[in-house]
Amino acid sequence: MKSFMDENFLLQTETAQKLYHGHAAKMPIFDYHCHINPKDIAEDRKFNTITEIWLAGDHYKWRGMRTNGIAEKYCTGDASDWEKFEKWAETVPQTLRNPLFHWTHLELKRFFGINEVLSPKNAREIYDACNAKLQTPEYSCRGIIRMANVHTICTTDDPVDTLGYHRQIKASGFEVAVLPAWRPDKAMTVEDPVFYNAYINQLAAVSEMDINTFDELMIALNKRHRYFHENGCRLSDHGLDTAFAEDYTADEIDAAFLKIRAGYRLTAKEIQKFKSCMLYEFGRMDHSRGWAQQFHIGALRNNNTRLFNQLGPDTGFDSIGDKPVAEPLSKLLNRLDTENKLTKTILYNLNPRDNELYATMIGNFQDGSIPGKIQYGSGWWFLDQKDGMEKQINALSNLGLLSRFVGMLTDSRSFLSYTRHEYFRRTLCNILGNDVENGEIPNDMELLGQMVENISFNNAKNYFNF
Repeated sequence: MKSFMDENFLLQTETAQKLYHGHAAKMPIFDYHCHINPKDIAEDRKFNTITEIWLAGDHYKWRGMRTNGIAEKYCTGDASDWEKFEKWAETVPQTLRNPLFHWTHLELKRFFGINEVLSPKNAREIYDACNAKLQTPEYSCRGIIRMANVHTICTTDDPVDTLGYHRQIKASGFEVAVLPAWRPDKAMTVEDPVFYNAYINQLAAVSEMDINTFDELMIALNKRHRYFHENGCRLSDHGLDTAFAEDYTADEIDAAFLKIRAGYRLTAKEIQKFKSCMLYEFGRMDHSRGWAQQFHIGALRNNNTRLFNQLGPDTGFDSIGDKPVAEPLSKLLNRLDTENKLTKTILYNLNPRDNELYATMIGNFQDGSIPGKIQYGSGWWFLDQKDGMEKQINALSNLGLLSRFVGMLTDSRSFLSYTRHEYFRRTLCNILGNDVENGEIPNDMELLGQMVENISFNNAKNYFNF
Protein backbone atom coordinates (compact mmCIF):
# COMPACT_ATOMS: atom_id res chain seq x y z
CA MET A 1 0.00 0.00 0.00
CA LYS A 2 1.36 3.42 -0.98
CA SER A 3 1.80 6.25 1.48
CA PHE A 4 -0.44 9.28 1.03
CA MET A 5 1.10 11.96 -1.16
CA ASP A 6 4.62 10.57 -1.31
CA GLU A 7 7.09 11.52 -4.06
CA ASN A 8 5.19 9.32 -6.52
CA PHE A 9 1.75 10.73 -5.73
CA LEU A 10 -0.62 10.01 -8.67
CA LEU A 11 2.19 8.25 -10.56
CA GLN A 12 1.09 4.63 -10.83
CA THR A 13 3.88 3.25 -13.04
CA GLU A 14 7.64 3.41 -13.30
CA THR A 15 7.32 5.15 -16.67
CA ALA A 16 5.07 7.82 -15.19
CA GLN A 17 7.58 8.39 -12.41
CA LYS A 18 10.44 8.80 -14.90
CA LEU A 19 8.42 11.24 -16.99
CA TYR A 20 7.42 13.37 -14.03
CA HIS A 21 10.68 13.43 -12.06
CA GLY A 22 12.93 13.55 -15.12
CA HIS A 23 10.98 15.98 -17.27
CA ALA A 24 7.83 17.63 -15.88
CA ALA A 25 9.04 18.59 -12.40
CA LYS A 26 11.93 20.74 -13.61
CA MET A 27 9.93 22.90 -16.01
CA PRO A 28 9.06 26.49 -15.03
CA ILE A 29 5.43 27.59 -14.69
CA PHE A 30 3.82 29.69 -17.40
CA ASP A 31 0.63 30.80 -15.65
CA TYR A 32 -1.22 32.49 -18.48
CA HIS A 33 -4.56 32.92 -16.68
CA CYS A 34 -5.12 33.77 -13.02
CA HIS A 35 -7.00 36.21 -10.80
CA ILE A 36 -4.29 37.25 -8.36
CA ASN A 37 -4.08 40.95 -7.56
CA PRO A 38 -1.08 42.65 -9.21
CA LYS A 39 -1.07 45.12 -6.31
CA ASP A 40 0.12 42.34 -4.02
CA ILE A 41 3.07 41.60 -6.32
CA ALA A 42 3.89 45.27 -6.88
CA GLU A 43 4.02 45.89 -3.13
CA ASP A 44 5.53 42.45 -2.41
CA ARG A 45 2.82 41.86 0.15
CA LYS A 46 3.60 39.84 3.25
CA PHE A 47 0.72 37.86 4.69
CA ASN A 48 0.16 37.94 8.43
CA THR A 49 -1.51 34.54 8.63
CA ILE A 50 -2.14 31.41 6.58
CA THR A 51 -5.82 32.43 6.63
CA GLU A 52 -5.05 35.61 4.68
CA ILE A 53 -3.26 33.81 1.87
CA TRP A 54 -5.31 30.60 1.92
CA LEU A 55 -8.94 31.31 2.81
CA ALA A 56 -9.60 34.93 1.85
CA GLY A 57 -11.25 34.99 -1.57
CA ASP A 58 -11.26 31.20 -2.04
CA HIS A 59 -14.83 30.32 -2.94
CA TYR A 60 -13.86 26.66 -3.43
CA LYS A 61 -13.09 26.39 0.29
CA TRP A 62 -16.14 28.46 1.26
CA ARG A 63 -18.45 26.08 -0.63
CA GLY A 64 -16.88 23.14 1.16
CA MET A 65 -17.19 24.80 4.55
CA ARG A 66 -20.83 25.72 4.01
CA THR A 67 -21.59 22.18 2.91
CA ASN A 68 -19.96 20.98 6.13
CA GLY A 69 -22.37 23.10 8.16
CA ILE A 70 -19.98 25.97 8.89
CA ALA A 71 -21.67 29.34 9.42
CA GLU A 72 -20.96 32.22 7.04
CA LYS A 73 -19.22 34.09 9.84
CA TYR A 74 -16.28 31.70 9.41
CA CYS A 75 -16.23 31.88 5.60
CA THR A 76 -16.64 35.52 4.57
CA GLY A 77 -17.65 37.01 7.91
CA ASP A 78 -15.93 38.76 10.78
CA ALA A 79 -14.53 35.78 12.65
CA SER A 80 -10.86 36.01 13.53
CA ASP A 81 -8.22 34.49 11.28
CA TRP A 82 -7.63 31.68 13.76
CA GLU A 83 -11.35 30.92 14.04
CA LYS A 84 -11.67 30.72 10.25
CA PHE A 85 -8.64 28.44 9.99
CA GLU A 86 -9.96 26.27 12.81
CA LYS A 87 -13.26 25.80 10.94
CA TRP A 88 -11.37 24.98 7.74
CA ALA A 89 -9.32 22.38 9.63
CA GLU A 90 -12.60 20.97 10.89
CA THR A 91 -13.83 20.71 7.29
CA VAL A 92 -10.72 19.21 5.66
CA PRO A 93 -11.20 15.62 6.92
CA GLN A 94 -14.69 15.71 5.42
CA THR A 95 -13.33 16.59 1.97
CA LEU A 96 -11.91 13.12 1.23
CA ARG A 97 -12.20 12.42 -2.54
CA ASN A 98 -12.86 16.10 -3.20
CA PRO A 99 -9.94 17.90 -4.93
CA LEU A 100 -9.82 20.27 -1.97
CA PHE A 101 -8.21 17.47 0.03
CA HIS A 102 -5.41 17.07 -2.50
CA TRP A 103 -4.90 20.79 -3.08
CA THR A 104 -4.79 21.53 0.65
CA HIS A 105 -2.10 18.99 1.40
CA LEU A 106 -0.03 19.71 -1.71
CA GLU A 107 0.13 23.36 -0.71
CA LEU A 108 1.01 22.58 2.90
CA LYS A 109 3.70 20.15 1.74
CA ARG A 110 5.31 22.19 -1.03
CA PHE A 111 5.29 25.64 0.55
CA PHE A 112 5.47 24.88 4.27
CA GLY A 113 7.11 21.45 4.45
CA ILE A 114 4.16 20.06 6.39
CA ASN A 115 3.45 16.39 5.70
CA GLU A 116 0.65 15.88 8.21
CA VAL A 117 -3.04 15.59 7.30
CA LEU A 118 -4.76 18.74 8.56
CA SER A 119 -7.42 18.12 11.20
CA PRO A 120 -8.76 19.73 14.38
CA LYS A 121 -6.14 17.80 16.35
CA ASN A 122 -3.15 19.54 14.75
CA ALA A 123 -4.80 22.74 13.51
CA ARG A 124 -3.17 25.07 16.03
CA GLU A 125 0.27 23.57 15.51
CA ILE A 126 0.01 23.87 11.71
CA TYR A 127 -1.48 27.36 11.93
CA ASP A 128 1.41 28.59 14.07
CA ALA A 129 4.05 26.86 11.93
CA CYS A 130 2.71 28.38 8.71
CA ASN A 131 2.37 31.82 10.26
CA ALA A 132 5.97 31.71 11.49
CA LYS A 133 7.23 31.01 7.98
CA LEU A 134 5.02 33.73 6.51
CA GLN A 135 6.87 36.29 8.65
CA THR A 136 10.17 35.51 6.94
CA PRO A 137 11.35 37.45 3.85
CA GLU A 138 11.23 34.34 1.65
CA TYR A 139 7.44 34.13 2.05
CA SER A 140 6.48 37.48 0.57
CA CYS A 141 4.41 37.33 -2.61
CA ARG A 142 7.49 37.53 -4.80
CA GLY A 143 9.26 34.98 -2.66
CA ILE A 144 6.43 32.49 -3.07
CA ILE A 145 6.40 33.08 -6.83
CA ARG A 146 10.14 32.37 -6.96
CA MET A 147 9.69 29.31 -4.75
CA ALA A 148 7.19 27.92 -7.26
CA ASN A 149 9.57 28.46 -10.21
CA VAL A 150 7.13 30.74 -12.03
CA HIS A 151 8.30 32.21 -15.34
CA THR A 152 5.29 34.30 -16.42
CA ILE A 153 2.01 35.42 -14.85
CA CYS A 154 -0.97 36.88 -16.70
CA THR A 155 -3.51 38.60 -14.46
CA THR A 156 -7.11 39.42 -15.41
CA ASP A 157 -7.77 43.13 -15.95
CA ASP A 158 -10.65 45.35 -16.96
CA PRO A 159 -10.22 47.84 -19.84
CA VAL A 160 -10.63 50.75 -17.40
CA ASP A 161 -7.67 49.59 -15.29
CA THR A 162 -4.72 52.00 -15.31
CA LEU A 163 -2.25 49.05 -15.13
CA GLY A 164 -0.24 51.12 -12.68
CA TYR A 165 0.74 48.09 -10.62
CA HIS A 166 1.96 46.24 -13.73
CA ARG A 167 4.15 49.19 -14.61
CA GLN A 168 5.41 49.31 -11.04
CA ILE A 169 6.32 45.61 -11.13
CA LYS A 170 8.18 46.01 -14.41
CA ALA A 171 10.05 49.09 -13.20
CA SER A 172 11.14 47.23 -10.06
CA GLY A 173 13.14 44.74 -12.12
CA PHE A 174 11.25 41.69 -10.79
CA GLU A 175 12.57 38.78 -12.84
CA VAL A 176 9.14 37.14 -13.34
CA ALA A 177 7.05 38.65 -16.14
CA VAL A 178 3.71 39.86 -14.75
CA LEU A 179 1.51 40.92 -17.64
CA PRO A 180 -2.09 42.12 -17.93
CA ALA A 181 -4.81 40.22 -19.77
CA TRP A 182 -7.75 42.11 -21.26
CA ARG A 183 -11.12 41.07 -19.73
CA PRO A 184 -13.82 43.32 -21.29
CA ASP A 185 -16.89 41.50 -19.93
CA LYS A 186 -18.38 44.63 -18.38
CA ALA A 187 -18.49 46.32 -21.79
CA MET A 188 -21.02 43.64 -22.78
CA THR A 189 -23.26 43.61 -19.69
CA VAL A 190 -26.15 45.47 -21.28
CA GLU A 191 -28.82 43.65 -19.24
CA ASP A 192 -28.68 46.33 -16.54
CA PRO A 193 -28.80 49.92 -17.91
CA VAL A 194 -27.81 51.52 -14.59
CA PHE A 195 -24.71 49.34 -14.16
CA TYR A 196 -23.81 49.52 -17.83
CA ASN A 197 -24.04 53.31 -18.10
CA ALA A 198 -21.96 53.75 -14.96
CA TYR A 199 -19.33 51.51 -16.49
CA ILE A 200 -19.38 53.31 -19.86
CA ASN A 201 -18.92 56.59 -18.00
CA GLN A 202 -15.83 55.09 -16.33
CA LEU A 203 -14.55 53.98 -19.72
CA ALA A 204 -15.16 57.45 -21.13
CA ALA A 205 -13.22 59.07 -18.29
CA VAL A 206 -10.17 56.82 -18.61
CA SER A 207 -10.29 57.14 -22.43
CA GLU A 208 -10.59 60.93 -22.16
CA MET A 209 -13.50 61.18 -24.58
CA ASP A 210 -17.28 61.21 -24.72
CA ILE A 211 -19.08 57.96 -25.46
CA ASN A 212 -22.53 58.71 -26.80
CA THR A 213 -22.60 56.46 -29.88
CA PHE A 214 -21.57 52.91 -30.64
CA ASP A 215 -18.76 54.16 -32.89
CA GLU A 216 -17.40 56.19 -29.98
CA LEU A 217 -17.63 53.10 -27.77
CA MET A 218 -15.48 51.18 -30.23
CA ILE A 219 -12.97 54.03 -30.49
CA ALA A 220 -12.67 54.16 -26.68
CA LEU A 221 -12.25 50.39 -26.35
CA ASN A 222 -9.66 50.34 -29.12
CA LYS A 223 -7.72 53.11 -27.33
CA ARG A 224 -7.70 51.01 -24.18
CA HIS A 225 -6.78 47.89 -26.17
CA ARG A 226 -3.80 49.75 -27.60
CA TYR A 227 -2.85 50.98 -24.11
CA PHE A 228 -2.92 47.40 -22.81
CA HIS A 229 -0.76 46.32 -25.76
CA GLU A 230 1.76 49.04 -24.95
CA ASN A 231 1.92 47.63 -21.42
CA GLY A 232 2.71 44.09 -22.51
CA CYS A 233 -0.75 42.58 -22.91
CA ARG A 234 -1.03 39.96 -25.63
CA LEU A 235 -4.01 38.00 -24.37
CA SER A 236 -7.73 38.58 -23.89
CA ASP A 237 -10.30 36.62 -21.92
CA HIS A 238 -14.09 36.48 -22.06
CA GLY A 239 -16.40 34.93 -19.48
CA LEU A 240 -19.58 33.84 -21.27
CA ASP A 241 -22.63 31.76 -20.43
CA THR A 242 -22.65 30.73 -24.09
CA ALA A 243 -21.26 31.99 -27.38
CA PHE A 244 -23.11 34.79 -29.20
CA ALA A 245 -23.35 34.99 -32.97
CA GLU A 246 -26.73 36.42 -33.94
CA ASP A 247 -27.09 38.20 -37.26
CA TYR A 248 -27.34 41.97 -36.87
CA THR A 249 -27.06 45.20 -38.81
CA ALA A 250 -25.04 48.28 -37.94
CA ASP A 251 -28.25 50.26 -37.57
CA GLU A 252 -29.60 47.76 -35.03
CA ILE A 253 -26.47 48.00 -32.92
CA ASP A 254 -26.39 51.80 -33.09
CA ALA A 255 -30.04 51.95 -32.02
CA ALA A 256 -29.51 49.48 -29.16
CA PHE A 257 -26.58 51.47 -27.80
CA LEU A 258 -28.51 54.74 -27.94
CA LYS A 259 -31.44 53.05 -26.22
CA ILE A 260 -29.40 51.78 -23.31
CA ARG A 261 -27.49 55.05 -22.98
CA ALA A 262 -30.88 56.71 -22.59
CA GLY A 263 -31.53 54.37 -19.64
CA TYR A 264 -33.95 51.95 -21.29
CA ARG A 265 -33.78 48.17 -21.04
CA LEU A 266 -32.99 46.20 -24.17
CA THR A 267 -35.13 43.30 -25.29
CA ALA A 268 -33.72 39.77 -25.11
CA LYS A 269 -33.17 39.80 -28.87
CA GLU A 270 -31.42 43.20 -28.76
CA ILE A 271 -29.12 41.90 -26.02
CA GLN A 272 -28.23 38.83 -28.08
CA LYS A 273 -27.43 40.94 -31.15
CA PHE A 274 -25.39 43.47 -29.16
CA LYS A 275 -23.28 40.79 -27.50
CA SER A 276 -22.77 39.07 -30.85
CA CYS A 277 -21.47 42.30 -32.31
CA MET A 278 -19.19 42.95 -29.34
CA LEU A 279 -17.57 39.50 -29.48
CA TYR A 280 -16.95 39.92 -33.18
CA GLU A 281 -15.42 43.37 -32.70
CA PHE A 282 -13.25 42.17 -29.81
CA GLY A 283 -12.05 39.31 -31.99
CA ARG A 284 -11.06 41.74 -34.73
CA MET A 285 -9.19 43.91 -32.21
CA ASP A 286 -7.25 40.93 -30.87
CA HIS A 287 -6.34 39.83 -34.39
CA SER A 288 -5.19 43.33 -35.34
CA ARG A 289 -2.52 43.29 -32.62
CA GLY A 290 -1.58 39.62 -32.81
CA TRP A 291 -3.11 38.66 -29.46
CA ALA A 292 -4.57 35.32 -28.41
CA GLN A 293 -8.18 35.25 -27.20
CA GLN A 294 -9.71 33.00 -24.54
CA PHE A 295 -13.37 32.05 -24.16
CA HIS A 296 -14.45 30.63 -20.81
CA ILE A 297 -17.93 29.36 -21.54
CA GLY A 298 -20.68 27.75 -19.52
CA ALA A 299 -20.98 29.13 -15.98
CA LEU A 300 -24.41 29.70 -14.44
CA ARG A 301 -23.60 32.51 -12.06
CA ASN A 302 -25.07 34.03 -8.90
CA ASN A 303 -27.74 31.37 -8.39
CA ASN A 304 -28.49 32.27 -4.77
CA THR A 305 -30.13 35.70 -4.89
CA ARG A 306 -30.30 36.15 -1.12
CA LEU A 307 -26.60 35.47 -0.59
CA PHE A 308 -25.57 37.28 -3.79
CA ASN A 309 -27.28 40.40 -2.42
CA GLN A 310 -25.51 39.88 0.89
CA LEU A 311 -22.02 38.90 -0.29
CA GLY A 312 -21.72 39.90 -3.96
CA PRO A 313 -20.32 37.92 -6.91
CA ASP A 314 -17.54 35.29 -6.88
CA THR A 315 -18.38 34.09 -3.38
CA GLY A 316 -19.28 30.48 -4.18
CA PHE A 317 -22.79 30.48 -5.64
CA ASP A 318 -22.02 29.67 -9.28
CA SER A 319 -22.47 26.31 -10.97
CA ILE A 320 -22.37 24.59 -14.36
CA GLY A 321 -24.78 25.87 -17.03
CA ASP A 322 -26.29 23.92 -19.89
CA LYS A 323 -27.01 26.41 -22.66
CA PRO A 324 -26.48 25.14 -26.23
CA VAL A 325 -23.13 26.32 -27.54
CA ALA A 326 -22.04 24.42 -30.67
CA GLU A 327 -23.85 26.42 -33.36
CA PRO A 328 -23.20 29.95 -32.00
CA LEU A 329 -19.56 29.12 -31.22
CA SER A 330 -19.02 27.75 -34.71
CA LYS A 331 -20.74 30.75 -36.24
CA LEU A 332 -18.66 33.24 -34.22
CA LEU A 333 -15.36 31.59 -35.13
CA ASN A 334 -16.42 31.18 -38.75
CA ARG A 335 -17.48 34.83 -38.99
CA LEU A 336 -13.98 35.90 -37.95
CA ASP A 337 -12.22 33.25 -40.03
CA THR A 338 -14.13 34.17 -43.18
CA GLU A 339 -12.55 37.62 -43.01
CA ASN A 340 -9.13 36.19 -42.06
CA LYS A 341 -9.53 37.85 -38.66
CA LEU A 342 -9.52 34.76 -36.44
CA THR A 343 -6.60 35.04 -34.05
CA LYS A 344 -5.11 32.37 -31.80
CA THR A 345 -8.01 31.10 -29.68
CA ILE A 346 -8.38 28.98 -26.54
CA LEU A 347 -11.79 27.47 -25.74
CA TYR A 348 -12.73 26.31 -22.22
CA ASN A 349 -15.95 24.51 -21.37
CA LEU A 350 -17.46 24.19 -17.90
CA ASN A 351 -19.99 21.50 -18.72
CA PRO A 352 -18.20 18.14 -19.15
CA ARG A 353 -20.90 16.97 -21.56
CA ASP A 354 -19.26 19.36 -24.07
CA ASN A 355 -15.71 17.95 -23.93
CA GLU A 356 -15.85 16.22 -27.30
CA LEU A 357 -17.80 19.13 -28.78
CA TYR A 358 -14.95 21.54 -28.00
CA ALA A 359 -12.25 19.03 -28.94
CA THR A 360 -13.77 18.70 -32.42
CA MET A 361 -14.64 22.40 -32.75
CA ILE A 362 -10.98 23.43 -32.58
CA GLY A 363 -10.17 21.25 -35.59
CA ASN A 364 -12.59 23.20 -37.78
CA PHE A 365 -10.43 26.32 -37.66
CA GLN A 366 -6.83 25.09 -37.64
CA ASP A 367 -5.18 26.63 -40.71
CA GLY A 368 -1.57 25.44 -40.57
CA SER A 369 -0.25 28.91 -39.74
CA ILE A 370 1.05 27.93 -36.30
CA PRO A 371 0.95 24.67 -34.29
CA GLY A 372 -2.25 24.43 -32.28
CA LYS A 373 -3.64 27.79 -33.32
CA ILE A 374 -7.05 26.89 -31.90
CA GLN A 375 -6.70 25.27 -28.48
CA TYR A 376 -9.00 23.16 -26.33
CA GLY A 377 -8.21 24.67 -22.94
CA SER A 378 -7.39 22.83 -19.75
CA GLY A 379 -10.02 21.62 -17.30
CA TRP A 380 -11.59 24.79 -15.91
CA TRP A 381 -13.12 25.63 -12.53
CA PHE A 382 -15.27 22.66 -11.53
CA LEU A 383 -13.24 20.53 -13.97
CA ASP A 384 -9.70 21.44 -12.83
CA GLN A 385 -9.36 18.25 -10.80
CA LYS A 386 -7.94 14.81 -11.56
CA ASP A 387 -11.05 13.37 -13.23
CA GLY A 388 -11.73 16.56 -15.19
CA MET A 389 -8.11 16.82 -16.34
CA GLU A 390 -8.06 13.19 -17.43
CA LYS A 391 -11.25 13.61 -19.44
CA GLN A 392 -9.99 16.79 -21.09
CA ILE A 393 -6.66 15.16 -21.94
CA ASN A 394 -8.40 12.09 -23.35
CA ALA A 395 -10.86 14.11 -25.45
CA LEU A 396 -8.04 16.24 -26.84
CA SER A 397 -5.89 13.16 -27.48
CA ASN A 398 -8.68 11.35 -29.32
CA LEU A 399 -9.81 14.27 -31.44
CA GLY A 400 -6.83 16.63 -31.72
CA LEU A 401 -3.11 16.77 -30.95
CA LEU A 402 -2.28 16.53 -27.25
CA SER A 403 1.36 17.20 -28.14
CA ARG A 404 0.48 20.80 -29.13
CA PHE A 405 -1.50 21.56 -25.96
CA VAL A 406 -0.52 24.74 -24.07
CA GLY A 407 -1.14 23.09 -20.73
CA MET A 408 -2.31 24.13 -17.30
CA LEU A 409 -3.04 27.43 -15.52
CA THR A 410 -4.07 28.26 -11.96
CA ASP A 411 -7.21 30.39 -12.59
CA SER A 412 -6.82 31.25 -8.93
CA ARG A 413 -6.79 34.16 -6.52
CA SER A 414 -4.25 32.48 -4.22
CA PHE A 415 -0.46 32.60 -4.40
CA LEU A 416 -0.34 29.03 -3.11
CA SER A 417 -2.25 27.59 -6.08
CA TYR A 418 0.83 27.03 -8.25
CA THR A 419 0.73 23.42 -7.08
CA ARG A 420 -2.15 22.96 -9.53
CA HIS A 421 0.50 22.85 -12.23
CA GLU A 422 2.20 19.99 -10.39
CA TYR A 423 -1.16 18.24 -9.99
CA PHE A 424 -1.78 18.54 -13.73
CA ARG A 425 1.72 17.41 -14.68
CA ARG A 426 1.49 14.33 -12.47
CA THR A 427 -1.88 13.48 -14.01
CA LEU A 428 -0.50 13.93 -17.53
CA CYS A 429 2.55 11.76 -16.82
CA ASN A 430 0.38 9.08 -15.24
CA ILE A 431 -1.79 8.84 -18.34
CA LEU A 432 1.22 8.56 -20.64
CA GLY A 433 2.92 6.11 -18.30
CA ASN A 434 -0.11 3.82 -18.27
CA ASP A 435 -0.24 3.94 -22.06
CA VAL A 436 3.40 2.82 -22.23
CA GLU A 437 2.90 0.05 -19.68
CA ASN A 438 -0.14 -1.16 -21.64
CA GLY A 439 1.82 -1.21 -24.90
CA GLU A 440 -0.42 1.46 -26.43
CA ILE A 441 2.39 3.93 -27.17
CA PRO A 442 6.15 3.27 -27.56
CA ASN A 443 8.52 3.39 -24.62
CA ASP A 444 10.50 6.19 -26.24
CA MET A 445 11.59 8.41 -23.37
CA GLU A 446 13.15 10.98 -25.66
CA LEU A 447 9.88 11.45 -27.54
CA LEU A 448 7.66 11.29 -24.46
CA GLY A 449 9.97 13.39 -22.30
CA GLN A 450 10.03 16.18 -24.87
CA MET A 451 6.25 16.01 -25.19
CA VAL A 452 5.83 16.34 -21.41
CA GLU A 453 8.24 19.29 -21.26
CA ASN A 454 6.43 20.97 -24.13
CA ILE A 455 2.98 20.60 -22.58
CA SER A 456 4.29 21.68 -19.17
CA PHE A 457 5.93 24.89 -20.40
CA ASN A 458 7.43 25.16 -23.89
CA ASN A 459 4.18 25.10 -25.87
CA ALA A 460 2.70 27.98 -23.88
CA LYS A 461 5.90 30.01 -24.11
CA ASN A 462 6.02 29.55 -27.89
CA TYR A 463 2.28 30.02 -28.40
CA PHE A 464 1.96 33.33 -26.59
CA ASN A 465 5.40 34.56 -27.61
CA PHE A 466 5.48 37.36 -25.01
